[in-house]
Amino acid sequence: MLFIILVFLVAMTPQTSLFAQKTDTIVHVNGNIMKGELKKLIYGVATWKMDGMGTISFEEIKINTIISNKQFEIKMKSGLVYLGSFQASTEKRSVYVVRDSDRLLVKIENIVSIYPIKNSFWLRVSGDFSIGGNYSKGSDIATLDFSGNLNYRREKTSTSIIWDTNNTYQSDSLNSSKSDLSLSWERLIKNYWSIVVSVGGSQNTELGTKLRIGINGLGIRNIFYSSWNRLYVGAGLNLTQETPYDDSGTTEDLAGKFALVWKVYKFTSPKIWIDANIDFLPYITDSRYRAVFNLNPKISVWSDDFKVGFKFYYAYDSQPLTTSASNDDYGINFQLTYSLH
Repeated sequence: MLFIILVFLVAMTPQTSLFAQKTDTIVHVNGNIMKGELKKLIYGVATWKMDGMGTISFEEIKINTIISNKQFEIKMKSGLVYLGSFQASTEKRSVYVVRDSDRLLVKIENIVSIYPIKNSFWLRVSGDFSIGGNYSKGSDIATLDFSGNLNYRREKTSTSIIWDTNNTYQSDSLNSSKSDLSLSWERLIKNYWSIVVSVGGSQNTELGTKLRIGINGLGIRNIFYSSWNRLYVGAGLNLTQETPYDDSGTTEDLAGKFALVWKVYKFTSPKIWIDANIDFLPYITDSRYRAVFNLNPKISVWSDDFKVGFKFYYAYDSQPLTTSASNDDYGINFQLTYSLH
């Protein structure tokens, strides 16, 4: 009863005092009221900016209700996306999503992510920048890796650019290199389904690939999407043009593409992020197939913006176009990562 009265008083506070300062309000499960700016909620953690205290993070399970007249993109476990603002609910751990003239009561625990719908281009951009490497004095071999991603969000779409360069040096000379660059566009279709279109280029001296340019079209289905993990599968087609290091000539091929992606986040200290994916490409125009596996766990240091971890990759090609090339390539690098927004 005390909580209901408290929420009622907060909800009925005149807008001239509650929203004139353009503040959002969160009511905790213990009845405490916080005013500030809701930056985002993802993987079970809300990022909250307050005057004086700066930016803090706290778990979604501590939120009883939310009040804000700003517009948000709210994604549910079912895959549905709502665009609206928040009004307080007297029901425990619930909130009203306000869309135009109607209100929808939702459980806080069923919300997967909340992002403000921002007008500024840069405020819609988020991403990671990572640098890593290792060195062995005995072998005089060093590796250097630079990778990252930038993501631009709109209501039901996101555009991402991802890059990764991994170079191996021995005795001050470049011994091998691996580079990947891709641009992708994803749109939520309905409930658990999305489509992804991407274009990318890659190079790998170990596998004998001087340049590979590919276009991908995938349908994606979320298997699990919760406050701490997302597991999804994808299937589609890949159109590739490949140039080898030898004189065998450029080839064009059509392949199927199957993807399995798992993203995990542990919000209790120390905070941990794990990204893992497997891509399998059986060729339709040839008896060839390729596979790629990536694993990238990270742990927070100093703040959520800085992380340390490692990145492991493994790539396999059953029939490299360069006859003297290896069938597989793998590597591991320790990383320092900075997260933007």
